[in-house]
Amino acid sequence: MPHITMYTTAICPYCIRAKAVLKSKGVTQIEEIRVDSQPEQLAKMMELTGRRTVPQIFIGSTHVGGCDDLIALDGKGGLMPLLNAA
Repeated sequence: MPHITMYTTAICPYCIRAKAVLKSKGVTQIEEIRVDSQPEQLAKMMELTGRRTVPQIFIGSTHVGGCDDLIALDGKGGLMPLLNAA
């Protein structure tokens, strides 16, 4: 399973939902980067994604987007191939 990175904040309901979706797909490890406690990471996230909202999810080197993007990707059948990539 590829490395999964998620930019989050402590009390973001969309972050919690995205983590639940990933865990339901068998993901056991998510690297969380907290932009609320590490402001320099917010700037990095914005530079990488062009977005300022959390979560921002990366599966391997692929930027999936936010929670709604993750759910839409799963609905189109695109999430599991990304998660199963070696």
